Amino acid sequence: MAASLIGGLIPDTVPASNIIVAEPRDERRNELIDLFGVQVTADNNIVCQNADVIVLAVKPQLMSDVVQQLEGYQDQTLFISIAAGISIESLQAWLGTHNPVVRVMPNTPALVGYGASALYASASVNNEQKEIAESMLNAVGISTWVNRESDLDIVTALSGSGPAYFMLFIKALVDKAIQAGLSEAVANELAMQTAIGAATLAKLSDDDLTTLIQKVTSPGGTTAKAMEVLNNREVPEIIAEAFDAAQKRSEAMAEEFSH
Repeated sequence: MAASLIGGLIPDTVPASNIIVAEPRDERRNELIDLFGVQVTADNNIVCQNADVIVLAVKPQLMSDVVQQLEGYQDQTLFISIAAGISIESLQAWLGTHNPVVRVMPNTPALVGYGASALYASASVNNEQKEIAESMLNAVGISTWVNRESDLDIVTALSGSGPAYFMLFIKALVDKAIQAGLSEAVANELAMQTAIGAATLAKLSDDDLTTLIQKVTSPGGTTAKAMEVLNNREVPEIIAEAFDAAQKRSEAMAEEFSH
């Protein structure tokens, strides 16, 4: 995720020379230099010196140790965290300051410039810093602000985990098409384009999703028969159950890693 953010920011938003990345692995540091031409270091605290923005792209279980060891940042340095489940309260407690913090829930399509990110800001984040955070995430897709920090748990279940739900559905279609006799190449191409087309149509259309479904579902036709099976198998209810499970896990992670 950090690499996708760097790639999105360069060259249109931030010059590579203005970005410094702390990475513990020698091989990965060399890759980042080759890919982006950014500055690299193995020392987190070197990143903090003179930084206006510090992005915390650290696994939740490591965040406490990493943040508590940071030194040299200024009182108004903006911290942007992309770690699931780590609250602003915990981050500020580990920092020992009330530095402005923006929490972000991104998703993996940011790797190809189609990310969907939700942001929540602490009270100490000013409008300029909000614009900085928003522009960073917009460089790899779209972003939107949520009103409550707890909304990020809902976002985690929606767009954070969501790509896997859609990929599972696409895979099921591809596997069945191959089983029915299509080649893997044809099945993949048609399924992927259908998913892209459906999402694009839904996004650009003035109709809501229910209306769009009705428009493609002719009475007595093939889609109607397929939808009958999906509804009889309670697919919408299964999706809702999966959503709830992801949201509850996000809430549990907040308890698990924020102490």
